[in-house]
Amino acid sequence: ENMKQEAIEYEKQQGAFYNDMITHVKSVLSDVKKHHPAYDPAAGYELAGFVWFQGWNDMVDGNAYQNRDRPGGYSAYSEVFAHFIRDVRKDLAAPKLPFVIGVMGIGGIAEGKKGEQMHFRQAQAAPAALAEFKGNVKVVETAPFWDDDLEALQERMEKCNNKFESEAKKGPKQTREEKDAAKKKAIDQAFTAAELKRFQTGVSNGGYHYLGAAKILAPIGKAFAEALLPTDPKPAQSR
Repeated sequence: ENMKQEAIEYEKQQGAFYNDMITHVKSVLSDVKKHHPAYDPAAGYELAGFVWFQGWNDMVDGNAYQNRDRPGGYSAYSEVFAHFIRDVRKDLAAPKLPFVIGVMGIGGIAEGKKGEQMHFRQAQAAPAALAEFKGNVKVVETAPFWDDDLEALQERMEKCNNKFESEAKKGPKQTREEKDAAKKKAIDQAFTAAELKRFQTGVSNGGYHYLGAAKILAPIGKAFAEALLPTDPKPAQSR
């Protein structure tokens, strides 16, 4: 009985975030002026495009993809991704909605030539090759925008922090203020002033979030926007 209830609860969770996304988009479009006061209802609006830039949790999901390190290990991802594109267009009543696939670029070009990332990136891009999607689903490779220098700084900082924490546990007990001061001193000794400034102003998150770096993410966003620029001056999805 418990297993049956768990199965029911699990089924309820399926598609929850997708439904939230579609509901939110429809809510905004039902009252555009509420969200954009300058909106002119007479002019209408255009669904200019849809960008999908996700994937890390799928890539590392060993339950869903048990052959991740082998060619074809993510073939199921490609299949459901194609259904995802069809569903978005259907649910937003925009059958010609331009779609951009932001292929994972974590770790840069080198990381995409080996192991799971290589297979996963291929699986992400695969739907664009389907006949029904040619010309209306585009692929943007994000690996070229990765910053190896920022990644190296982040890795060095992690090692520095880990080393400091390990040594602090072996030493005499410190107050929070003493520990913070000692940690700052250790970091200042491990990095030049220029390196530390670049790290502090350039990195705000983990590698799986593209280091939270504007230097990486801003050009990626620009590339997505450029990929969505229409070749036909007439808006295909006006309302």
